[in-house]
Amino acid sequence: MSTDGSKRELAEFLRSRRERIAPSEVGLPAGPRRRRTQGLRREEVAVLAGVSPTWYTYLEQGRGIQPSREVLDSLARVLRLSEDERRYVHSLARGSVVHSAPLAADLPAADLIEQLVAMHEESPYPVYAGDQYGDVLAWNPAACEWYDDWGALPPEERNILRWMLVSPAARTRLVDWEDDARDAVARWRGEFAKHTSDPRQHAQVAELSRLSPEFRTWWGQHRVVEHRSRLRRFRHERLGTQTMRIVVLHSPEIVPSGLVLHMPA
Repeated sequence: MSTDGSKRELAEFLRSRRERIAPSEVGLPAGPRRRRTQGLRREEVAVLAGVSPTWYTYLEQGRGIQPSREVLDSLARVLRLSEDERRYVHSLARGSVVHSAPLAADLPAADLIEQLVAMHEESPYPVYAGDQYGDVLAWNPAACEWYDDWGALPPEERNILRWMLVSPAARTRLVDWEDDARDAVARWRGEFAKHTSDPRQHAQVAELSRLSPEFRTWWGQHRVVEHRSRLRRFRHERLGTQTMRIVVLHSPEIVPSGLVLHMPA
């Protein structure tokens, strides 16, 4: 939740962004006479955002009100905030950002992910990129060596969570399969909470509940784990058993996707 300092910063930021928007930019007439207010008036922002003028005035005065995420996004739309600025407003008002879009960049997120994974082409350790659904988007040869041949799987099965829960290969490759799979479910529940209105996520829960009795049980336990470094033991028919440390890396440019690195324990 926001502190007095963050409320003041939010108030100043909203005022500065309101003042830079010309009425014509949002379809409002400038009027026959020169406006005394630079940019938009408070009441104009309020009407366009679907809130009361008094409430919005309180927000710009730094008073103790708590705007919802939906209202913040509505204000971001009216004030034509960039994704960086929208996240900033959410952080000031609520302390966190739930629905993040990739930041604008000179390189599309998909291309950046491909290049990041390609840098590890010769690495003996797995590197792959995954999204909020657990879909495996790109991978290096070592990821096929220690996990599975992702390219040979149907696209709908290129999902690390589904693979861990359903694929017989997972129970062979992962020495501590139950512990690893239970941890993956707990991590995904944390991601699920960030996109609770996403119909695909609900469909995914239904599918995994149908395919995996373990998932059904663990999902019902409501265990939650943040993405963090952890050890994972692999079993390979040719290379033997090896313990690796998994690290998940995120960049604002590729959110909600992330890069999963493995390194020697």
